[in-house]
Order: sequence, then structure tokens, then C-alpha cells
Amino acid sequence: MSAKNSVTVIGLGPMGRATVKVLLDAGYDVTAWNRSRPKLDAIAELGAVPAPTAAAAVAANDTVLLSLIHYDAMYGVLEQADLTGKTIVNLSSDSPGNARRGAAWVAERGGTFLTGAYMTQSDDLKHAASRLYVSGPEDLYATQKELLETLVPNEYLGADYGTAQLYYQAGLAQFHAFLASFEQAVAIVDAAGEDVDRFVAFATESPDSYKDFMLFFAEAAKQGGWGDVANLQMMHAGAQHVIDTAEELGVDADLTRTLQRYYQRALDASEKSGTPVPSYQIFRHGA
Repeated sequence: MSAKNSVTVIGLGPMGRATVKVLLDAGYDVTAWNRSRPKLDAIAELGAVPAPTAAAAVAANDTVLLSLIHYDAMYGVLEQADLTGKTIVNLSSDSPGNARRGAAWVAERGGTFLTGAYMTQSDDLKHAASRLYVSGPEDLYATQKELLETLVPNEYLGADYGTAQLYYQAGLAQFHAFLASFEQAVAIVDAAGEDVDRFVAFATESPDSYKDFMLFFAEAAKQGGWGDVANLQMMHAGAQHVIDTAEELGVDADLTRTLQRYYQRALDASEKSGTPVPSYQIFRHGA
């Protein structure tokens, strides 16, 4: 049986390397494995013990942290390993359903399982906003909490293996849209020959405004969604003004066209049903 402060990390992409570094700094003995030898050699220089195979890495410790590109990679990596009595904490990104299937696969091989999902600023685990969403059996989480809290503050979300990924992917849905829209906004300002820094100063001046919108629209969503036909027409027209501005400057406007189509679909649905159909309902029901 491995010592309490000894752990295995498999997968040395940006998040895997960040995980190993935090654990080493905290005094953990870390055994590591990665398909690519150069990454393994680089992390060994920091003090991790390189394992010759994934199976050997699993055998070295009772707790194994996975940081892979997706859950499918887990099966190939662990298929030759003896998982009896091992706790697998999969920190990889994937869907809630794939997390549940991965947990069942590990259980069939005698192991226990937790789902972990990093919500961080890139690979900066030290950032004040960094969190780790965790789900799986509460008693198992209790045995791993000290280790996982060493990485970043945790949010335990319950026994369902898929819940951590559900919250993570919902967060990513918001983040992808935000990042793309911000790049579009900067492109509009830059293409007009204006000062990007000046625009960013305005854009970051009132971050609480976004928080207020989120709280308002979340409450509206619980009531079926925000907006009557007049609101939808206003949003559709507003999107068109962004499209016109972007096109005048030679900036790609497809992102805003996509958003405008949601307002149009909501307007079409409202006309068909004879009652307002908020755009939230288009997202919620998918048709």
C-alpha cells in the first residue's frame, strides 16, 4: 500500500504537468507516466518518479490521477493495469454520460472512481478563481479530499459521477461564447483604427453588470425564459446593427449571425404558436 502522501499522475499535458508541480511543491511523492517520453523526462527533472509503463504507474500508488485528452483515452491507458483496490480520479474533460460510463468501467475492474473537472485560468492552478468540481461517492471523496484540496479549492457536487462534467461543460459553453464574442469586439475596434486598450478599459469597467445579467436571466429561465415578441425583435435588430458594423470594417460577422438566428427562430416559433417563445426555449428544447 502506498503512503498517504504518495500519488500517481498519468498524462502530462498542460494540466497534468501543472498537477504534478503543485503536488511536488506540497511535498507529495509523485509517480508519473506519459506516452511521450520527453514530457516524462522533463517532469522527472522536477522530482517526479517516471514509470516505464502505465500499468507500473498504477501499481505504484493507491490513488491515480488521470489528465488525458478525453475519457476514451482512459481505456487504452488502463486496460493492462490491475485496478483492484485503486482509486481513479479522472480529471479529463468529457461529457457527463462518458464520465458515468468510465466510472462503471473502472468499477468492473475492481477500482473506485471520482470525476474531477478543473475550472481554472488555463493551467494556472494557483489563480484565486481556480476550482475543482468533484462528483462521485461522498465517502470516497472524503478519503481523497485532502489530496484534491492540495491542488485547488474543491466544489463537491454529489454522488452522480456525471455532475462534475455537467457543471464544467456548462461553464465552457459560456466561456467559449464569451471568448469568441470578445475577440470579435476587439477586431471591430482594431479594424476601425481605434485604441484597443481604451475599449478594453471601458469593457472591464463594470464586471458586476455581467453578473447582474446572469442572475436576471437565470431567474427568467426558471420561469421559461426572458422576452416577449417586442424584446425578440429588438434583439434581432440589435444583432443586425453589429453585423452591419462588422461588415463595414471587413470583420467576420458569422458569430453574430448565428446568434441572430436564435432570435429569428424564437420569433418564428412565437408567430406559429400565437404566444411569445423566448430564445431560451430554443436552446432548452433544441428545435
